[in-house]
Amino acid sequence: MRSFEQKVFPYLLLAPTLVIFGLFLFFPAVNGMWISLTKWDGVNPQKFIGIQNYVKLLSDQSFWSSFFRTIFFTAVSVPLVYVSSLGLAVLLTGNMKGSDFFRAVFYWPTMISSIIVGLTWRFLLGEDFGVINYLLTSWGRSPVKWLTDQNHAMGVVIFVTAWSMSGYYMVMFVSGIKAISETYYEAARIDGAGPWHQFCYITLPLLKPTSLLVIVLSTVTIIKTYPLVYALTQGGPAGATKFMVQAIQETGFEKNQMGYASAMTMILFLLLAMFTVLQFKVSKGGEQDAD
Repeated sequence: MRSFEQKVFPYLLLAPTLVIFGLFLFFPAVNGMWISLTKWDGVNPQKFIGIQNYVKLLSDQSFWSSFFRTIFFTAVSVPLVYVSSLGLAVLLTGNMKGSDFFRAVFYWPTMISSIIVGLTWRFLLGEDFGVINYLLTSWGRSPVKWLTDQNHAMGVVIFVTAWSMSGYYMVMFVSGIKAISETYYEAARIDGAGPWHQFCYITLPLLKPTSLLVIVLSTVTIIKTYPLVYALTQGGPAGATKFMVQAIQETGFEKNQMGYASAMTMILFLLLAMFTVLQFKVSKGGEQDAD
């Protein structure tokens, strides 16, 4: 009986999670892979065409433009989110007065719908009616085309993305910092180490598991960004902020090319997998250094 409990009981505990995972993650993924091998408009019967959708993708310039645009957006936004959230956490775990209040303030944007965040910043940065351009004009400056100029739109999207996400990951870093024993810092101060050296040689190394979690989660979230960007710029101007998720949505639901959109989704899945594996390799799975 004991042997039965040791061998079977753990799997019984995992069974509900495995069922949910299978129904809502594994099955849709396999079904999406199958659809990517078909020609389907979402209504009529599917027609198997093999790898023709993937062959077509190789010469689809608009898709690859959105692909590389997504990589650039991710490569810039993830470090910005990491640095800003870590900086806020370090600042607010010190002896600053009102730190609890400021934690709530910085966390507040994460509780708002990303569509509302995009519309709010669209109102602030509008070319003709935006609050910021109104202030610039009142100060004798020329209004800036924040959302309609290709040279500014990507920067605005990156900034708003980091602004909306930093508070969420700040909470993770705050928890990680508070879990570090104070004895490390006391020993460092006795040895004459200043705040910068304490951060570099104590805080940052001991936050390695938290850092890996933040980087992986923020990478996945940013690559899949759609509602915020669409509410802010709708992918414009001239497609300058159109990323892969928007391209997939337009292909599948506006052009009714579900099979082709599923092939795009498989490429997006491979991109996410590649980034995740690379991050685990670089960080050695988030393990702390032995020394």
